[in-house]
Amino acid sequence: MLATISQVCSLNSPFAKDLEDYAAGHCGSVEIWLTKFETWLEQHSLDEFRRLRNKLELQTPVASFQGGLLASQGERRQEAWQLLDRRLQLCQQAEIGTIVVACDVPRQGFDQQMLERVLVSLQDLGQRCGNHGVRAAIEFQSSAAFGNNVKTLAMLLADLNLPSLGICLDAFHYHTSSSKPADLTSLTSENLFHVQLCDIADLPRELASDSQRILPGEGDIDLVPLLDRLRAIHYTGCVSLEVLNPQLWLIPPLQMGEIGITCLRRLLGQASM
Repeated sequence: MLATISQVCSLNSPFAKDLEDYAAGHCGSVEIWLTKFETWLEQHSLDEFRRLRNKLELQTPVASFQGGLLASQGERRQEAWQLLDRRLQLCQQAEIGTIVVACDVPRQGFDQQMLERVLVSLQDLGQRCGNHGVRAAIEFQSSAAFGNNVKTLAMLLADLNLPSLGICLDAFHYHTSSSKPADLTSLTSENLFHVQLCDIADLPRELASDSQRILPGEGDIDLVPLLDRLRAIHYTGCVSLEVLNPQLWLIPPLQMGEIGITCLRRLLGQASM
């Protein structure tokens, strides 16, 4: 398993400083935050990015995230898919193999027609990703009307049988959804594309929000079954730290990188580097 840190852990820090400080903090793998990357590219080139990544000896195997694809309609849908096409091309050119896509199906107005639109969207997503040589890791959302837990999403993707589509397992959404430890048997080395870890402390799961995420292993989420399943299927992909906590954003990226990667390696049973 590849211990990775997401740039969203230092959301207020400039793009290049994240990479430089994470590398200085002995993080060898970074999950790119697409909006930060796109902003940086307004004044820099992809060649500069490649040179910086090579200089820092970093891997950037995953980028997050794309929303608004599956159930949207009209102008909003057109904008979301146009953005996806640009991002798939960007990932292809930047040699980023996986993009995280939110399964953000709204509860309001959910009906059979919307479900059919979601299925068509997933098929379209799989085809576009395949054309660019990029995988889409679908992140189930605990607040979504459909595909809001690991078992349902695994069954859905199995039915679609598109090799470019897989699962993003986010510990926050696993904890706050209807997912149970037994559902983790739905995860295989073939369908699990990405893992994001965090924790939540002293809160009923119904009241937990993204902004209350803390470092994994310091709260109430039972990560043991999840980590056991990763080992059982011999998962070799990224296990990424993802905390969207404004209080943690105050920590400089160098310290966040050092703290975060140490936390991840301890959980994964990997020796310090």
